[in-house]
Amino acid sequence: MADRLSVGSLNKINTTSDPSEFPANPVLQVLTVKELNSNPTSGAPKRYRVVFSDSQNYAQSMLSTQLNHLVMENKLVKGAFVQLTQFTVNVMKERKILIVLGLNVLPELGISEKIGNPAGLETVDVLKQQQQQNASKPPSESSSTSSFYGNRPPPMNNAPAPAAKRNAVRAGGGLSTIIYPIEGLSPYQNKWTIRARVTNKSEIKHWHNQRGEGKLFSVNLLDESGEIRATGFNEQVDAFYDILQEGQVYFISKCRVNIAKKQFSNVQNEYELMFERDTEIKKSEDQNAVPMARFNFVTLEEVGKVAKDAIIDVIGVLQNIGPVQQITSRATSRGFDKRDITIVDQSGFEMRMTVWGKQAIDFSVPEESIIAFKGVKVNDFQGRSLSMLNSSTMTTDPDIPEAHTLKGWYDGQGRAQDFMKHSSAATVGSGTNRTAERKTVAEVQAQHLGMSETPDYFSLKATVVYIRKKNISYPACPTPDCNKKVFDQGGSWHCEKCNKDYEAPHYRYIMTIAAGDHTGQLWLNVFDDVGRILMGKTADELNAMQENDENEFTSVMSDASYVPYVFECRAKQDNFKGEVRVRYTAMSVRNIDWKQESKRLVDLIKSA
Repeated sequence: MADRLSVGSLNKINTTSDPSEFPANPVLQVLTVKELNSNPTSGAPKRYRVVFSDSQNYAQSMLSTQLNHLVMENKLVKGAFVQLTQFTVNVMKERKILIVLGLNVLPELGISEKIGNPAGLETVDVLKQQQQQNASKPPSESSSTSSFYGNRPPPMNNAPAPAAKRNAVRAGGGLSTIIYPIEGLSPYQNKWTIRARVTNKSEIKHWHNQRGEGKLFSVNLLDESGEIRATGFNEQVDAFYDILQEGQVYFISKCRVNIAKKQFSNVQNEYELMFERDTEIKKSEDQNAVPMARFNFVTLEEVGKVAKDAIIDVIGVLQNIGPVQQITSRATSRGFDKRDITIVDQSGFEMRMTVWGKQAIDFSVPEESIIAFKGVKVNDFQGRSLSMLNSSTMTTDPDIPEAHTLKGWYDGQGRAQDFMKHSSAATVGSGTNRTAERKTVAEVQAQHLGMSETPDYFSLKATVVYIRKKNISYPACPTPDCNKKVFDQGGSWHCEKCNKDYEAPHYRYIMTIAAGDHTGQLWLNVFDDVGRILMGKTADELNAMQENDENEFTSVMSDASYVPYVFECRAKQDNFKGEVRVRYTAMSVRNIDWKQESKRLVDLIKSA
């Protein structure tokens, strides 16, 4: 079995900058397979890290999600042998990581203990340093630099076999280029070309704010390895909006690769593209080279286990079509058209799906059609339901295996079956004694909490990193349960609600704080009950300090900062000067019980 390994192939990949010079279809051994940390209720596909060996070196790799089934079916396991058929390389934290997009498990080679004593590969900086040193030294002189993994690679006794060049794909304009997979893109690369299908194109959106005005649009791009979102602003809208058409395949290059803003996207990718002045887009002559769609379906039964506000893909049989209804948003007073439809699947569950706007009005899909939905949101109002977003897509009777299986099941037995519904999974009570799911800041933003018609509640373990000193409190009516703002009448304070004058007001907190965790930061609005806990003093006491002793006031503000708490929060839409935004409010706060928090972390580790 050792003689079947492509000895030296990993070092060749690590030291070669031109993908066309990579070894063709190397045979490697699997040393470890490990699932990366992920939230099982997020609806996102699992990710796996695999360490491969050629008996001389080992290298870490990321497995494309389309290959997850090999792990789940226990085919890709420790000690197995594989042949890589498609891969690329990303530079992450000064080392190269293989992104494996295609491989064949070689069961005829069986399972074996680790072959040889493979060593780690050099980091990018070390490789550059070695290349510079070797350029000024005799060829026989070797470098003594240790590897990234802590031990020096053994000397190369056998040169690797000559690498076969990959076939270059001819793009528009007669140019030949190496096509990169979408899943292989990262901010650390700038010379790449992808061939991708436009699966969704937004309308042109206009914005107006204090910094000016502008316009933007976005598209979802798909290839055989994955998906990515691309956005164009202003001049790029004029340049590319009419060129990019849904369903068509294009060669795209010279875009900026940024960290994805999850709050604006339902695409499962850590990165997103931004069209720039030098971006090049050319239509592909071969429109069949890229799949029409890529789904990661969740059954309707499994929707009950997915976190509220998660973005998922589902497929079902259309069983019922409701009428068009118009609702008015309480946040913006705008009217929206909606239509509820019902879908079912072979898991025995039915689910309500809400379609919005023009799509709701023009909906004409016949009942008992198979519909595949991509990027829909999980709701939990009056029982579990799903809702389409602006970026969601709907495909009727898609030519995919899941659709054919579902159609066969429904024609055979599903038509006469009774279906179950998911009951509401909400756990939020009333008042300030709310219990809600613990979230990180990144999860709050990625799951668009607060963007629905009803408020969302969540628990947040975070540290107070900043307290705004301006307008930290307001003069309130001293009458119990009134709390309305009172106005200085020159010697007395008047409450318009009670229609009474008072000698002095009762100050109440109305603070804005920044609370942060390891994933980000949120601005929270804080009122009197929470403010007294955070500050350790009443608003009357703090207001007197601010007026009479600035040093003591500054000291209290400093002591209240950089203290961790558990906040019970509400996220709700707010309309400010015509701009819709999310307003986060700390409804209650408690000190951290470190014993309970440690137990919670241990339970999370055990369940991972």
